[in-house]
Amino acid sequence: MNDFLTLNKQLCFAVYETAGEFNKLYTSVLQPFELTYPQYLVLLSLWEKDEVTMKELGAKLNLGTGTLTPMISRMEANGWLRKERSKEDERKVFIYLKTKARIEQPHITKRVAEEINLCKIERDEYEQLMKNLNGLHRKLKERLKSAGA
Repeated sequence: MNDFLTLNKQLCFAVYETAGEFNKLYTSVLQPFELTYPQYLVLLSLWEKDEVTMKELGAKLNLGTGTLTPMISRMEANGWLRKERSKEDERKVFIYLKTKARIEQPHITKRVAEEINLCKIERDEYEQLMKNLNGLHRKLKERLKSAGA
């Protein structure tokens, strides 16, 4: 049997298992803040640039409105953000951080950093992992373009 075909030699399985471990890590870190990982991604995006449209946010996070709309509604109900329809164009809905999100930002980012540090990933290793994963992601996306899909 070809050794390449074994489960432990499959890149997809290594990525899957690693994603599962990241899910566990972020779930434990975010649970005290009553946040899910996708909600954390929304906050990260808004901490970078506040006051964006729902469409812009969805594009940045690669999330459709069917996923994003209920998540934003839950975050609004929990006091993390607010949404407001544009007065100029009612089709646009803007998302804004609320005070709670600004106050909790340093606490959340500190807890995430502490957990990542426990993984003993050095800065240069982290940067190389990011480079490799971003490159892999790009290649996977380009595969569809070159196949004419």
